[in-house]
Amino acid sequence: MMSGKHFKAHEVSCCIKYFIFGFNIIFWLLGVAFLGIGLWAWSEKGVLSNISSITDLGGFDPVWLFLVVGGVMFILGFAGCIGALRENSFLLKFFSVFLGIIFFLELTAGVLAFVFKDWIKDQLNFFINNNIRAYRDDIDLQNLIDFTQEYWECCGAFGADDWNLNIYFNCTDSNPSREKCGVPFSCCTKDPAEDVINTQCGYDIRAKAVSEQRTFIYIKGCVPQFEKWLQDNLTVVAGIFIGIALLQVGNTCLMHKPQILRRMNPGFTWVSFHCIWVLKLQPGIWEAVQWSFQFLIFDALI
Repeated sequence: MMSGKHFKAHEVSCCIKYFIFGFNIIFWLLGVAFLGIGLWAWSEKGVLSNISSITDLGGFDPVWLFLVVGGVMFILGFAGCIGALRENSFLLKFFSVFLGIIFFLELTAGVLAFVFKDWIKDQLNFFINNNIRAYRDDIDLQNLIDFTQEYWECCGAFGADDWNLNIYFNCTDSNPSREKCGVPFSCCTKDPAEDVINTQCGYDIRAKAVSEQRTFIYIKGCVPQFEKWLQDNLTVVAGIFIGIALLQVGNTCLMHKPQILRRMNPGFTWVSFHCIWVLKLQPGIWEAVQWSFQFLIFDALI
């Protein structure tokens, strides 16, 4: 018999053990890759040599997305990988609880986004406008905004005039910039016949009448275009989120299999049987997710 936080060898299902290990080693490697990309990007921008410059950017630095997502994936992948391989109860329980917290935050964010739609729209507008101000401050942010405007065929948060917030594009008389009263090239409508991108296509465009602007740039803002994209792709987006939720619940249920975790806590066996029963027998997927999450919280408190 193994002491402490390990189990008897005959109590462990090899299939489940190595499935969890294989899944989490991939997850862990992806986390390492994301962290590597983020640190490399910061190194190229000189942030690592001057840490205080992290707070200098007025807008959102996309590198943070790689670092945060990579960090979470690294921690979860490491705990699941080593926990499954070494049959370590602490790491496996940490993995389950951490995954449960993320699942709870996702559900909370989804409910709040549905209930406070107008507030979310206002915050999205504020976020985009704040990043418009910092458009020229960071190349990664600039590329992100250009990609967004090109992909959704939009310009600004609610229209091209939002670019008045940027010191290089505003129409004030005191603005000496050549880009005065213009928009970035990503706002311009694309001509399929052009092989080379005309980065000056947005110069002086907002000095023209709106009827003329329609010929050269996208008039609609990115917030309404994002809402339209969500409505048009609601099935796909919902499917992705349900798939992620099921993956998280399924992984948690596997961690709670009685063959693996029976020695951890007597309450685990009861919870895992019910968790598997819910996923197999309940007719509604939302009910299954709800019950599974309730059992996860109950188990974490034992």
